[in-house]
Amino acid sequence: MEMTKNTILITGGTSGIGFELARALLELGNTVIITGREHAKLDEARAQLPALHCVVSDASDPTAITALREKLTAEFPDLNVIVNNAGIMRKINLNGPETDLVDLTREIEINLMGPLRMVKEFLPHLRSKPAAAVVNVSSGLAFVPFPISPIYSAAKAGVHAFTECLRVQLKGSTVKVFELAPPGTETKLFRGDFTKEDLGGAKAMDVKVLAKHAVDGLKKDTLEIRPGLANTLKLMSRIAPQFILKQLAKPAEAMLVKNKAEAPRT
Repeated sequence: MEMTKNTILITGGTSGIGFELARALLELGNTVIITGREHAKLDEARAQLPALHCVVSDASDPTAITALREKLTAEFPDLNVIVNNAGIMRKINLNGPETDLVDLTREIEINLMGPLRMVKEFLPHLRSKPAAAVVNVSSGLAFVPFPISPIYSAAKAGVHAFTECLRVQLKGSTVKVFELAPPGTETKLFRGDFTKEDLGGAKAMDVKVLAKHAVDGLKKDTLEIRPGLANTLKLMSRIAPQFILKQLAKPAEAMLVKNKAEAPRT
């Protein structure tokens, strides 16, 4: 993929992977648009990268996605790349009686339904371009689930499957379909809801290093970009799936033991 003179939209671009991708892509001479839900965070991002174009939008809201497509295809007719990056990751105990059904599915709405809706809205525009791309950000956990984060794991597995299907259906078109499957990356998302014990002392990849891997993969037309541990997880999902699942299950098992010990006795 040619990595300069594109017009690129990145959802969830105010921090973490999205922001570092925006920085790297700007440095290569692209026009970069980011979205986020909060004006203040978008203003902070633009203060650091003045060349950014910023738009308030919610990746979980179908109406907002339609409005985003209408706005950007009018204001940036050369838009030819979308990066579906917006996402959240949470620790969830499915045994908890306090679990709200609407809240439970937030990761599905943002992490999975968001990319599906974005592709549906923007695909006709992208197909009109001589060279275009969809980049879906999944996770190394798309290949092996992390039981302490069950909904996130399910959503990212869905993103992986959807991306593979989309690639087949767009074969022969002008739209390339990439999947970026990051390993644990040093971001607020990775650290926000989890203790050191939950993560088993895992060392996260520096977000700037992750962005470099992503850009290098896009340059080389690597359709499934799996830096670091993400590549190991895919390999292990094939050769020893139960072993690697058992390892990733340990934090969830510890959580359940702790909750049982703390539960009031009847």
